Amino acid sequence: MEKNELKPAGVFRYFAEICQVPRPSKHEEQILAYLKDFGAKHGLETISDEAGNLLIRKPATPGMENRQTVVLQSHVDMVCEKNSGVEHNFSKDPIETFVDGEWMRAKGTTLGADNGIGVATELALLADDTLPHGPLECLFTVDEETGLTGANALKPGFMTGHILLNLDSEDEGELFIGCAGGVGTTGELIYNKVDIPAGYYACRVWVKGLKGGHSGGDIHLGLGNANKILNRFLTRASRKFDLYLCTIDGGNLHNAIAREASAVIAVPDADKHSLRAELNLFAAEVEAEYAIVDPGLQLLLESEEMPTQAMDKESARRLLQMLYALPHGVFAMSQDMPGLVETSTNLASVKMLPDAPVVRIVTSQRSSVESAKRDIACMVRTVFEMGGATAVSSDGYPGWKPNPHSEILQIATESYHRLFGVEPKVMAIHAGLECGLFLAKYPELDMLSFGPTLRGVHSPDERMHIPSVEKFWKHLLDILAHIPEA
Repeated sequence: MEKNELKPAGVFRYFAEICQVPRPSKHEEQILAYLKDFGAKHGLETISDEAGNLLIRKPATPGMENRQTVVLQSHVDMVCEKNSGVEHNFSKDPIETFVDGEWMRAKGTTLGADNGIGVATELALLADDTLPHGPLECLFTVDEETGLTGANALKPGFMTGHILLNLDSEDEGELFIGCAGGVGTTGELIYNKVDIPAGYYACRVWVKGLKGGHSGGDIHLGLGNANKILNRFLTRASRKFDLYLCTIDGGNLHNAIAREASAVIAVPDADKHSLRAELNLFAAEVEAEYAIVDPGLQLLLESEEMPTQAMDKESARRLLQMLYALPHGVFAMSQDMPGLVETSTNLASVKMLPDAPVVRIVTSQRSSVESAKRDIACMVRTVFEMGGATAVSSDGYPGWKPNPHSEILQIATESYHRLFGVEPKVMAIHAGLECGLFLAKYPELDMLSFGPTLRGVHSPDERMHIPSVEKFWKHLLDILAHIPEA
């Protein structure tokens, strides 16, 4: 398929347009300006709040004025990840997309279908006056990916609808009626810098080629975490060689499983060949461990110019022990919904600050049980504190408790069966959605989340299943045609 042949044409047209507009989290000015221009061009009431959230209202089509108002909601920001070696400036460069069979991808970067396809769907609906629907309010929120700050800042009265359709799910044919809550926990370890003795060899150890993925939606897959794998080798090497840790850098985003990590280390010249042999042995072991779920894993060693200083030995020892002890992955499965992850934690990033002798370690915890969320965050803080680091947890965000008796769920379920002859799956999701925050501000909301099929979100492997977009579109239109009277 060529891009200009994709259907539904309106949805893919607007998705192509917003791929030209930079929209990193916390820097959504350009996409918000685009949306305001869109509203003005189509003569639609467009309002914004102090946080930057935008609402575009569209009156009902003739004959449907008495239907309930429906809020359609998507977030405008995107995760900005790229493969190493790819030159791309997310603050000004467009996303370059291409069609790969039945999938749409981006060239070396995240695609931004999370949640650009939701935004594009809303725009296509707002622009088309031939589609039957009742009163619509299209809500575009900011900064979902790095803190849900747009949804958190939403004030009562900004929107008026009592039905909300969140267009930020990633499995066509699945209707989501609940999500996990989340909290971020960050540790900081202060260290001293020491001189490296003469007669040492410096090299960079790389962990590359992992799939990465969403720390909520993909955490149950057992994917490799580059931070954990790198730390395993550094710990192993530090017990065999007189090792100095000069730099360490792994992962980027709190809600992404780390794909790449590297460290510059120094060992005595006499041990450099033994170090390489040790890496080869370790690589064979871990590549065998991840051969099924993460077959692209690579461990590499490259010579480096000798740094003048490194982390002091005691701090390095405590750092490696902390990283080893920090939990990562699924902690508990749901007792209410078989197959659903209840509680998890993600060791997201390890960074040396550029302007201070501090290592910052970012983690995120999720759970559909509030007390379990607090417990896993406390466990992570305890590990930090035992290692001599300071630790702080964010306020977090609430989960969304499932309502199996929801009216909009019944409408959407009947619609899907009518259109496609099969029952949709009714699910809860371990990833965080903005719905929990909406419910706190608008407790009368009846909510549902659904969308087309996406894979590899939050990584450069992100891709969107093209046929599922058309099914999602047809389903949305049929739901809107069957919204009950107010």
